[in-house]
Amino acid sequence: MKKIAIFISGAGSNAERMILRFSKNEKLKVSCLISSKKNERIASLCNEEGVSYKESPFQIEDHQEIIKHLVDKKIDWLVLAGFLKKIPEEIIRAFPNKIINLHPSLLPKFGGKGMYGMHVHNAVVSNNESETGITIHYVNDNYDEGTIIFQERFNVLSSYSAEDVAEKIHELEYEYFPKVIEKVILEH
Repeated sequence: MKKIAIFISGAGSNAERMILRFSKNEKLKVSCLISSKKNERIASLCNEEGVSYKESPFQIEDHQEIIKHLVDKKIDWLVLAGFLKKIPEEIIRAFPNKIINLHPSLLPKFGGKGMYGMHVHNAVVSNNESETGITIHYVNDNYDEGTIIFQERFNVLSSYSAEDVAEKIHELEYEYFPKVIEKVILEH
């Protein structure tokens, strides 16, 4: 059984889908969720599904405590699902090539520090991009520069607002993120 820890900073809609999808899987399971801020809805879901829930502001002094928590839970893989903080080198070294991130654009476009959520979607629209999509990639020491695992795209119509782009991105995330995570982990 492969055990996953999911890191979130926002509402946790992708994390929720993974928790529910993998709850019936005999080969992998979400065992732990770490949120960089209070999230009562996700905490309640974790409690219902037997997933360890931890809140951490992810300050520098927390790194060893987080690594210890993950090791104690026998975590095999880390999945960043809307996690906005940079993963510290210590955690990357503790989980080499076992940390996967979801980004709401076709990297390398619109990646890097500060490029998340509506910042990305506004940039796509203001730059008159003809297409955008999602990128699922491994995490390395630099924001959004790890090896790409998967991309899915769609055409951006000239009538699209940033909100329209965000809606299409969420559809792709919900459809592909859990499937790709499952495939990568089980084939690794």
